[in-house]
Amino acid sequence: MVTLLAAPAEPLTNAGDTQLVLAALLGIAAVVLLIAWGKVHPFLALILGAAVLGVVAAVPVDKIVTSFSGGVGSTVGGVGLLIALGAMIGGLLAESGGADGIVERVVGRVSGTALPWAMAGVAALIGLPLFFEVGVVLLVPIVLLVSLRVNVPLIKIGIPALAGLSVLHGLVPPHPGPLVAIDALGANLGQTLALGLLVAIPTVIIAGPVFGNFIARYVPATAPAELLPTRRDTGDRSPTRPGDGRLDADGDLVTEDDLVNPGTGRPGGAIDEPAGRRSRRAPALWAAVVTVLLPVVLMLLRAIGELTLGEDTTGRKALDIVGTPIIALLAGVIFAMIFLGYRSGFSRTQVSGFLGGSLPPIAGILLIVAAGGGFKQVLVDAGVGDLVANAADGANLSPLLLGWLVAVGIRVATGSATVATITAAGIVAPLADTLAAPEVALLALAIGCGSLFFSHVNDAGFWLVKEYFGLTVGQTIKSWSVMETIISVVGFLGVLLLDVFI
Repeated sequence: MVTLLAAPAEPLTNAGDTQLVLAALLGIAAVVLLIAWGKVHPFLALILGAAVLGVVAAVPVDKIVTSFSGGVGSTVGGVGLLIALGAMIGGLLAESGGADGIVERVVGRVSGTALPWAMAGVAALIGLPLFFEVGVVLLVPIVLLVSLRVNVPLIKIGIPALAGLSVLHGLVPPHPGPLVAIDALGANLGQTLALGLLVAIPTVIIAGPVFGNFIARYVPATAPAELLPTRRDTGDRSPTRPGDGRLDADGDLVTEDDLVNPGTGRPGGAIDEPAGRRSRRAPALWAAVVTVLLPVVLMLLRAIGELTLGEDTTGRKALDIVGTPIIALLAGVIFAMIFLGYRSGFSRTQVSGFLGGSLPPIAGILLIVAAGGGFKQVLVDAGVGDLVANAADGANLSPLLLGWLVAVGIRVATGSATVATITAAGIVAPLADTLAAPEVALLALAIGCGSLFFSHVNDAGFWLVKEYFGLTVGQTIKSWSVMETIISVVGFLGVLLLDVFI
């Protein structure tokens, strides 16, 4: 587990409680207003918000810079590597057709009332390594086609797919939000992963198939014809793997021929194959599934070992090594390179291109996460976290409820789940010192649940869903926004239930 730089023993300022509260409120308000009203990128908004917080709290400017830089460095060093490795796994799954193979195999074997449940399960499975937006791009064409072919209401199978992706994105590492909360609170990643999966299963069921069956009656929607996946005529060179109806960066259809001779020169793009065409085949289903589950299983085995094996035993030491998040994800990347890349007929150059192409899309996420780590560190070093912890202790307010409420407020105001997670984790971080390890993991999950509350017009995901499903703003609120709220509330109730038994 990666830990943050230790906060100084003494706060960086002698400001009183009232001034610290005002500083925190103005710092957070600056971030909210800059993002929601000023349309400033969250990376810059978090930097400016940290500056406002520090200045109002009377922290010397040089110490503001030092504190912010320390938070950025520790966050990137811990969380950044995991996000990058997770993105590489997702990139190989997407480009090789492995993710498409999972979707088509499962959906092709079910029909009727089982379809919404199958879509939820598939979305949850491929949502483990894939970012939400990537999962939406991969799943939506399948959802649209299935809706047309079997005459099932679009929302009835679309909501379960979105629920599976959203729940995993908000609650289960290696996604950025959960990783940030784990890092900021000092939670055990293996325990958080295990407890997150326990919370995720009923949450996906209720917010997915159950809610989807209900809301489909009130939100009639048909698949937009212009978004239905099609293939460009390539003569006798037909695609040999699923998913070739995707669009490239220029909006053109990506075909098998594009992968061999793209001629784009874009960083991270597919690479020309000077030696001619290679025999290529869709990766085996088992290889795609193992790629998804291998890092998860390794991290879970480490968590189980911590509970059942002695510290000095050989088995415990081995599990501690292979279950380290960086090693577990690295193992997943190497496995994917071999079985989704080379064994599927892609050259070393092409596999390298897929890996490189998966990194540019996460640059913005990494910068936001890094700046959020700096903002959080200024909060902690100024003494705001201790102030909140003392106030919560005096009011007998549950740390889980406090973390959830703070995340809900920031999420609704900014539309950013990542910003909500970062800010809430920074505010309640001192409370984690008073909790047992399982409760710290639950606190991270409570914050994650709060960060998903009521996505609306200030959230990019809102518009992504609206356009892909051809919905009006009102229909998107009735379906997507309500689904996100159900995920937040049901997930938090699951966290509270686990807290009773742990």
